Amino acid sequence: MRNFTETIWEEDEYSYPAAYGFVPNIHTYLHDDEEDRDCMLVVPGGGYCVCTPHEGELAAEEFYNRGMNAFVLTYTTDITMSVPLKDQPLKDISRAVRFIRKHAEDYHISGKKFIICGFSAGAHVCGSLAVHFEDIADANPAYAKISNRPDGAILSYPVITSGEYTHIYSIQTLLGKEPSQEELDYYSIEKQVKATTPPCFIWQTEEDELVPVENSYLMAEALRKNKIPFAHYVFPKGFHGLSVANEAFFKGWSGGMYVMDQVFKAVEAVKAGKGVDVSPERRAELEAQFADDAPQGPPEGFVIDQSLADDAGHWTAMAEAWIERL
Repeated sequence: MRNFTETIWEEDEYSYPAAYGFVPNIHTYLHDDEEDRDCMLVVPGGGYCVCTPHEGELAAEEFYNRGMNAFVLTYTTDITMSVPLKDQPLKDISRAVRFIRKHAEDYHISGKKFIICGFSAGAHVCGSLAVHFEDIADANPAYAKISNRPDGAILSYPVITSGEYTHIYSIQTLLGKEPSQEELDYYSIEKQVKATTPPCFIWQTEEDELVPVENSYLMAEALRKNKIPFAHYVFPKGFHGLSVANEAFFKGWSGGMYVMDQVFKAVEAVKAGKGVDVSPERRAELEAQFADDAPQGPPEGFVIDQSLADDAGHWTAMAEAWIERL
């Protein structure tokens, strides 16, 4: 396997004020041979505050093992919840698609399907590109004429709407606490589906305690109304954040911490009193959360129901079959 990291923005192209030295990037999971393979760009969730490690590397390795060349996007987030992200994550994924396609021969994906796969807020990033790819021009002539439209989008327990069933903290971190109605409508993905939207594969669990399952139904209904091909699966059991729900996940996998780069840079800046517009309350929360003696891992007594592998754990095989039909 070939693993390396590529920065997707060139010098002076990226200017998010709360980046703290971070620049969005992709991390590769490429086969060692020269066979051209379908491409999977994985976009972790994390409420637009972080990129969650187990929704990055685990998913990339899963689809790598299913024969694809895979990438994980570390896009712009804000752990301080102080500087609204606005369209920066959408610009990040748009550039990432163009960047990968520009290097298609090196990555051995030439002429193959390009799929994006997001989890939770990462699914909102993917869904935003699926409905708004035509809006995102690239000022760099090296990328301007390269398509940023994916061939398909996998939306895993997705944040979709900014309306009644929204995940409010994701939308607040993205747009701020006083967004305009125009902004709310633009990022309410179910309102933006159109004839050019690519096919989608949606899955979620009925008992998701964080992002209401209605989000996936709203997206499926919008796709159906606009005659966009889609698959929609709702599993009866399972908590939010199941990722690929494979054997490695249930054994307590850990790794892929490269997606936390911006978080660690931001927390270091906050602790040093250099945070951008960080409230005293949020600073105190971050100092406690990232203290040297702060508890790590799941809470005491937390046990994962291993039987979840018997239903939700099959979604990756179902997605693979869906990709083959595209």
